[in-house]
Amino acid sequence: MKRVVLIGATGVFGRRLARHLSRMDGIDLVLTSRSGDKAQALAQELAAEAKVPVSAAGLDRDRELVATLAALKPWLVIDASGPFQQQGYEVPTAALLLGAHVVDLADARGYLSGYGQQLDELAKQRGLVALAGASSTPALSAAAARELSEGWERLDSIDIAITPGGRSEVGPSVIAAILSYAGKPVPVWREGELQATSGWGRGEVIDMPGLGPRRVAPVETVDAETLGFDLAVRSRVAFSAGLEAGVEQWGLALLAFIRRRGWVGDLAPLVPYLVKARGITRLWTSDRGGMRVAISGIDSKGRPRRAYWSLLAENDDGPQVPTLAAAAAVRALLTDGIAPGARSAAKALDLAMIEAEMTPYAISTNQDERSVGPALFETVLGAQPFAMMPAAIRAFHASDAEPVWQGQAAVSRGGGRAIDLICRLVGLPEAGAELPVTVSVSRGDSFDETCEIWTRNFAGQRFHSRLNLDRSGELREAFGPFSFTLAAQSDREGLALPIANWRVFGLPLPRFLMPSAEARETVDADGRFRFDVKLSLPFFGLLAHYRGWLKPRGPSDGPG
Repeated sequence: MKRVVLIGATGVFGRRLARHLSRMDGIDLVLTSRSGDKAQALAQELAAEAKVPVSAAGLDRDRELVATLAALKPWLVIDASGPFQQQGYEVPTAALLLGAHVVDLADARGYLSGYGQQLDELAKQRGLVALAGASSTPALSAAAARELSEGWERLDSIDIAITPGGRSEVGPSVIAAILSYAGKPVPVWREGELQATSGWGRGEVIDMPGLGPRRVAPVETVDAETLGFDLAVRSRVAFSAGLEAGVEQWGLALLAFIRRRGWVGDLAPLVPYLVKARGITRLWTSDRGGMRVAISGIDSKGRPRRAYWSLLAENDDGPQVPTLAAAAAVRALLTDGIAPGARSAAKALDLAMIEAEMTPYAISTNQDERSVGPALFETVLGAQPFAMMPAAIRAFHASDAEPVWQGQAAVSRGGGRAIDLICRLVGLPEAGAELPVTVSVSRGDSFDETCEIWTRNFAGQRFHSRLNLDRSGELREAFGPFSFTLAAQSDREGLALPIANWRVFGLPLPRFLMPSAEARETVDADGRFRFDVKLSLPFFGLLAHYRGWLKPRGPSDGPG
């Protein structure tokens, strides 16, 4: 029998992991908690159905940690206590020095980033394994992304989302972890490089398989820092989460906003109140949650593709998901299936190992791969007119186009406070010459696989638009609530995109108030894609005029 000591056994995830491990042959399970009485009560509860010996002990990680662990003589220490945002490496260091393997459920970016560097040498010296992040992220999320993209020629984007069931139990440590980065910069792989966005900030609605539309927002994980580099992602790695109760999701967004504005600092004092509030907000939610990993790029046969892995948890088995990677690690360690060293569990566990631990639960997974149809502008213009355009313009709009283009631009704007206010509301860039510009094009989303989402970045100033075909087959470009029908016209010189009509929230607006757009795509003497967009307003005159050139950013091109 191998002795496994589980720290934090009486917490939300610890209890579920304890029950799972109590049915795993070959171990002697010791449950620990700051309260020895609580640990003993749980051990007695599990003993009736357990397949292995289950005992209990009091353990306070902040007091006499080494002495307590030494007395327990562990073969493996599992840390499920959390939150790991404020923790150091005392537990894994103590376990390794005592000759024990160590696994934890950490998903905190800072903790994971320094884990291997801090502990790898010690682990290898002792011939032991130390794994961090044996949870939904990064272990499960990375395993799904690797499996989906296996053998692909090019990986353009990875979008990961988790939406737990609102009725599931959530402990203070989870809420504390969430609040720790709400409104603060969190990493995101964007435009082919590591950047930052605001935690629980700008959200979107996505389609979660088996659950329907769910609103999600950026959260702090280590995936953006690792998957972008590890899998050579050309454009985007995004990790989002959503809360089923709308009042909780929008409440977090509000807290993130006021913290980002500097109106409030530490949100930790709110934790006890939010724990109590969930007793009310969860009443109108369900016990069904899910996870989705979506990728896009060029597959092993050179075809533009999208692939999806999804998980659906029912009967309140969603909180079991964060424990499954740790259980998979225990099973692998029992068969010496993991090489010594300290690293992220994302580098040690594959998807099949984690999915095998789902069998006892109402948890199902699914994989789907879809071909990408004709490019949006090829559909709008027709195959022959599309083929007549210059090569650089076809390359920009093709279904297999590089997702990120970079170059240089000049921007001028009209004068007056009204023009300045409108430009700010739309997100148009400030005036400037020789500005670095990046244009990222994402093809397809949860609700329309033919749409395109363009993100224009002028020297750090971004604005987004969404292009798709409406019900009548016309090309529409939306900027927030405003949308414009574009009468696309192509020739051998390039592409023109004049405005035909406009709407707000789907309602037609008077044509005499409609902005005018002189938008033209051409090719310069060097064969580069050139854009020239002049926007004007009735009664006000020039709104903004931006023009410049772009070229595709390949894998060897640096940022900027």
